[in-house]
Amino acid sequence: MRYIDQVPEGFYNGKKVLMRVDFNVPMDGEGNITDDVRIRRVLKSINYLLDEDAVIVLATHMGRPKGKMVAKYSLEPIAKRLSRLLKKDVVFLHDCIGDEVKKTIAEAGPGTVIMLENLRFYAGETGNDHEFSQALADGIDIYVNNAFATAHRAHASVVGVTEFVPVCLGGFLMREELDYFARALKNPLRPLTAIIGGAKVSSKLHVIKNLLNSVDRIIVGGAMAFTFLRGQGFGLGRSMIEEDMVEDARATFNEAIARGIRFYLPVDCVAASGIAPDVETRVVPVQEIPKNWMGLDIGPASATLFNEVIKDSKTIVWNGPMGVFEIPIFSRGTLGMVHNVASTYALTIVGGGDTDVAVHKAGEVDRISYISTGGGAFLELMEGKVLPAVKALESCCNGTLGDS
Repeated sequence: MRYIDQVPEGFYNGKKVLMRVDFNVPMDGEGNITDDVRIRRVLKSINYLLDEDAVIVLATHMGRPKGKMVAKYSLEPIAKRLSRLLKKDVVFLHDCIGDEVKKTIAEAGPGTVIMLENLRFYAGETGNDHEFSQALADGIDIYVNNAFATAHRAHASVVGVTEFVPVCLGGFLMREELDYFARALKNPLRPLTAIIGGAKVSSKLHVIKNLLNSVDRIIVGGAMAFTFLRGQGFGLGRSMIEEDMVEDARATFNEAIARGIRFYLPVDCVAASGIAPDVETRVVPVQEIPKNWMGLDIGPASATLFNEVIKDSKTIVWNGPMGVFEIPIFSRGTLGMVHNVASTYALTIVGGGDTDVAVHKAGEVDRISYISTGGGAFLELMEGKVLPAVKALESCCNGTLGDS
């Protein structure tokens, strides 16, 4: 794959560049952006192309409008925020394909930034439709994918469009994501520790199995830990357990031990009779959870155990919280883990599973080596899969690129 700075001098001058970004940012009920990190992460690539006198056409999705034009999913507020961040006007178009879009792009001069309307207002986006892909590419000279968070989707704007644009490149954010992942799992400083949390074993068992080929230690927390603990024969009250996954979890645990990989599970937890902010809680050993109670966070002994593993790690990859951290009384385990990970000298990479939210909540953003913008894409890389968007970029011959 080539990236946007691996081209001949003057290559972008006056060219129409379609850049796929991920500006699917959170918004409140009044349409105000509550977190613009995803927009800021792409500014480096946009400014680079502006300096190279390109015409930049930005394409992204917002929410799940399911192929219909839904006002609350319009990207107009995104265009206004981007305009403030770039300190220049951004031309917002109320469609993403069609004659008016094509005309505006054709007439735009170097240094123009255009934002298209929500790609998912068309069913052809998620369906990777041939005609929709071709329409997106109409009048475009160069395609740049800078949306790692959507790289696991075989959608028109990340896969289909590459068939109709002569030059396809990766943006700086795409390179950062892939490079950090490679540093973590393909050529890591050891010991390499993976921390996996969240609710369901079924969504992450393949990830854990693939990690057995790379890691030295695995820490499993969150509700999914109880399915592994059930495999050890523990009674766990009403804790969330995927009974149909118990045998697979036990087999994976045993395989890790057979390979000499240290596999850590919680030894205690914060238990309660239900998930509520004012419910009574107790810290109990995992094998002593009361019959009608459930484990909802790791306990202090587990936090101490996990910290002993973390503090002498050289590389840490983390996906998924240790408990229901959205509720304050069940947040101590996850937020404590954030502080412990941030306090190490290891290369620390966090992604998906709301883990990035926990890092921001704990105020430790600046002490984590890298926070991935991807959730599903990050998980699929950890699972060992080839991302469709990355494959599409690598398959693009770039025959008209010339030597850099």
